[in-house]
Amino acid sequence: MHDVEAVVLVGGKGTRLRPLTLSAPKPMLPTAGVPFLAHLLSRIRAAGVRRVVLGTSYLAETFSEAFGDGAELGLELVYVVEDQPMGTGGGIRNVAKHLTTEHVLVFNGDVLCGTDLNAVVDTHRRTDADVTLHLVRVQDPRAYGCVPTDADGQVLQFLEKTEDPPTDQINAGCYVFRRSVVDSIPEGRPVSVERETFPGLLAAGSRVSGHVDNAYWRDMGTPADLIHGSADLVRGVAPSSALPGPPGESLVLGGAKIADGALVFGGTAVGRGVVIGAGARVEGSMLFDGAVVGEGAVVEHSVIGAGARVDEGARVDETVVGDRAVVGAHCELRRGMRIWPDVVLPPHGVRFSPDV
Repeated sequence: MHDVEAVVLVGGKGTRLRPLTLSAPKPMLPTAGVPFLAHLLSRIRAAGVRRVVLGTSYLAETFSEAFGDGAELGLELVYVVEDQPMGTGGGIRNVAKHLTTEHVLVFNGDVLCGTDLNAVVDTHRRTDADVTLHLVRVQDPRAYGCVPTDADGQVLQFLEKTEDPPTDQINAGCYVFRRSVVDSIPEGRPVSVERETFPGLLAAGSRVSGHVDNAYWRDMGTPADLIHGSADLVRGVAPSSALPGPPGESLVLGGAKIADGALVFGGTAVGRGVVIGAGARVEGSMLFDGAVVGEGAVVEHSVIGAGARVDEGARVDETVVGDRAVVGAHCELRRGMRIWPDVVLPPHGVRFSPDV
């Protein structure tokens, strides 16, 4: 991989993950014990790539504060700030002057994937492609852009979300670009690779290849996907060498206190200094640093933000609780609710059942 470097697009605001992204960019959210981006960087390094350019924008300083020059990760990290939203293609073009190799691996920074990156690059070289796309097969492709290919793996079309997709192959958000293609993207304006760059290459007769596999893949754009992806990392279902502990039913970081009789399982990530009370039940959830789960409380498939509290007997299911918020005793929060940072719900203040 001596002639390959990586670009990771991490400039988005992550609005679908609010309130979690009010204080941190999506790729910096604690996921299975480390910032989500750390899992991707570990895979890039394992593939043999040593130089990574990060295209940042929203809360850009948090990336360099966390990773520095990349030396501790065995990487050289370069940070490029995008002054205004430029789309996927514009974001790639914005970092062009910092690229030094013939081939460029490009990643969307919010995708959790287990594909063999060396195999993707091998497909790119073998087919002498201008651009190669990693494609994954999904059960329901209607929510994604579909990418049909011919028998030789050449991409035929780029189809946006449709109710009658002709293939189960979707764009997985990982590409290999020939450097000359990066330089051909229009500069200084928003560009979508899906709607403009890739269709334009096909129209011009360029070789656009597809590398199709069944590797683990998840778009981490919604709270449900973030929670599920974190649990998969903790349990070892999704591969990562950045996991700060052995895979298992839970990952417990330093200083956390779990009382006797509490159940913590299902791939739950327990942050530093978290306290879980006696008789509590926590399943498949993310507890950020300093969170507190009271005695007898139940937390299922939820995110409890940094310093937030779920008091005695409360039940939190498929819910995001923002930093420092308080869910009062015996409250019941369900299915898609979001509590903003510092909000305090009084005991019994929100319930779904009539019991008191």
